[in-house]
This record gives sequence, structure tokens and C-alpha cells, in this order.
Amino acid sequence: MELKYGIDDRPKLGQLLVYSLQWFVLAVAVIVTSIFIAQGSDAEKVFYAQKVFAFMGVATILQIFIGHRMPIISGPASVLLVGIITALTSQGEAINTNKIYTSLIVGGVAVVLLSAGRLLEYMQKIFTPRIVVVIMMLIAYTLGPTIKNLIFPASNPECHTFALWFALLGVPAMVVANSRLKGVLKSVVVPLSLFVGCLLYYIVQGGFAEIFIGASTPQGRMFLPAVEFDWSMIVAFLICYIALLINDIGSIQSTGALLQTPQMDRRCRRGVGLTGVLNIVAGSMGIIGPVNYTMSPGVIASSSCASRYALLPASLGLIVCAFIPPVITLLTAIPNSVIGVILLYLMGTQLAASFSTLVSGNSIKSFDHALTVGLPIIVALVFGIIPMSVIPEMLRPIIGNGFVMGVLTVILLEHLLLKERKSK
Repeated sequence: MELKYGIDDRPKLGQLLVYSLQWFVLAVAVIVTSIFIAQGSDAEKVFYAQKVFAFMGVATILQIFIGHRMPIISGPASVLLVGIITALTSQGEAINTNKIYTSLIVGGVAVVLLSAGRLLEYMQKIFTPRIVVVIMMLIAYTLGPTIKNLIFPASNPECHTFALWFALLGVPAMVVANSRLKGVLKSVVVPLSLFVGCLLYYIVQGGFAEIFIGASTPQGRMFLPAVEFDWSMIVAFLICYIALLINDIGSIQSTGALLQTPQMDRRCRRGVGLTGVLNIVAGSMGIIGPVNYTMSPGVIASSSCASRYALLPASLGLIVCAFIPPVITLLTAIPNSVIGVILLYLMGTQLAASFSTLVSGNSIKSFDHALTVGLPIIVALVFGIIPMSVIPEMLRPIIGNGFVMGVLTVILLEHLLLKERKSK
């Protein structure tokens, strides 16, 4: 691929800002589709969003200058979104977020330890191509109930008709746009869909003025007041962090392969290690942890600019937004129905990438191979909806988490029950 600017090139200021704009729009889109998990009053939710915007800006700056030193955006990890949603659901009314974010701290420590020495190489041997593909699929499948509840919120039945038609018309429109648009325009499909969806929602449903009316000044603690250990929840999140680790390595390696970057082993260790450190800090702040995003190579390919310096103005823009409450209030006013439809499209693209990987890697050669892929999916779907009352309370974060049960199933099938025997 022919590039206008390499990793260490510095475009002129005007060009730098233009290239940075698409990174900024992409970063805002991935953050906005993740902050719906915030708990508490409207002011507390805005404060949570402020912390996430500022933290993801700082995380990207640290990665491009200290970590992997490559043009890769950092954003909220989808797999941690799955874990947090499941943990909140399993706790019922008595939501203890301290236990959740303590688990994120422990997971971050585990990632830091695994990034040291040759442990990453051993991890890559355990996670075969089939297991990696199944994990990618599980993230999409286990977010299904959440996406449904976002599109059709029980608390707002008046928007269901709009949500239905936006889903039926919006998702095909995004598919066509992604297929037809070229270059930089391809990377703005999701942000543009968010804008159009919000505009249509408030035109149909009304309530433009309500976005700012009654919004109080955000208040809250920057860091958690206490650390509370729940070992069953920690085990569940450690399994989620396995998927985060795979995602992080894949993002760094795929970008390195695209750009033919030297010293990839060193970059990968530093990038993954920094991701672990950042997840420790995120957990202590009571927010979702970051991961390096796999869609970064698409932005590079569309713009022909691989300069890591193009991410600097975008990251600074996120930090600036965090200190302007009206901007954050506007961004957090995006209706859940619109976020749900966008997530529906994004998880569809993730499944498409999973199937494409299966085909290109020739990973299905027998019925046993197909069963190794198929059974964990149905296990995840079933265990994600079984009544929590039938599960011992200590085991709910594990058995009641469809993603965790799916990962355990595919590892069991791949390496034990359906392990291929070497011919003598």
C-alpha cells in the first residue's frame, strides 16, 4: 500500500488537522456507543462520560509515544462492556460497582504480567485461530440482548415505533454506504449515522430543549473510595481479559503487518503492557478499560496517512471535550435506540469479519471443527438468559455470563474433548 505519510512522518499543520479529524470522529463514535453503562443520576452519568473522554484521549497519547508507537486509536473495550453488563444484571437491585471495577484492576494486573517475557508467546499457542474466531463471535452474540433492550427500552415504549423503522431502514443504509463509499468517507459511516439518527429521533419524538434543561453540574469522585474483592466476579473478568488480550495483540499485529513495521515483538509487548497499566488506572477511576481498536488499519488505508502524530490533535480534542460539560451533555443525550441500532450494525460487521477469518484461514475442515465453533455459541446464548435464581450466588458471575461460558466451552473442545490426534 502506498502511503503519503509513514509512522514517524509529521504532516504540515493544516494536513495534520484534516487527517486528525477522522480519528477524532471515530474516537467519539466508539466512546459514545459504550457510555450507556453509566449508573446513577443524569449528572453522575455526565461525569462518568467526562472521565471516559479524558481517559481515552490520554490513553491514545501514551500509546503513540510510549507504548506501541503506532497509529492505533484506544477506546472502551467491547468485551469489558459484555462483562460489566452481565455483572450489573447478575447483581439485580443491589448493584455494587466497586466489585466490578476492582475486578478490572485485577484484570489489568494480569495483562501487565502476561506482557512480560515470553508469556505472550505461550498465550498465542493456547489460542488457536478457531478459538480466536469464536471469541470474536461471542462478543457479538452475547451483546444481542443488550442491543435489543437499547433499541426497544422498556422505560420508553413511545420510541419503539421509531426504533423499529430506524433499525429496518438504518442498518441497510449503513451497509450500502460502507460498501459504496471510498476513502475518508468510508470511515464516517458510523458517526454520520449517529448524527442522522439523533436528528430524526428528536424531530419525530420532540424534546430538543430537554437535552440541556435540568442538567446539573456533574459531581462525583475521580477515583473509587474502596476496593472490594468478589473472587467469582474476578474469575469471570479474567476470562474477559483473555479476549481483550487477544484483541489488543490482533490490533497491534494487523496494523504492523499493514505498514510492515519493524521491531513488532517489542512494540507488541510495550503496547499490551501499557494496555494493562491503563486498565488498572481505569478500574481505579471506576470506568471501563481501554483496548487498541482493530478498525484503525481501515482508517489508515482510506486516508493513506499512517502518521502517529495525526492522532495527537484528535486525542487532545477528546480531553478538551471532557472539560466542557455542555458538549458532554449533548453527546450523552444520544438516544439509546440510536445507540442500539449502531451497535447492531457494528456487531454485524464483527460477525462478518469472524466468518471471513474462518474462510481465509481454512479453519473448518471437519464436522468436529464446525462443532468446536458452533457449540460454544449456543452455550453462550443459553447461559446468557437462564434465570439467575437457579445459579448459586457465588457462581453467578461465571455461570450466568454467556461470554465466559462460551470461552470455557471452546477451550475445552479445542484442547481436550475434540483435540486432533497427531498421526503416527
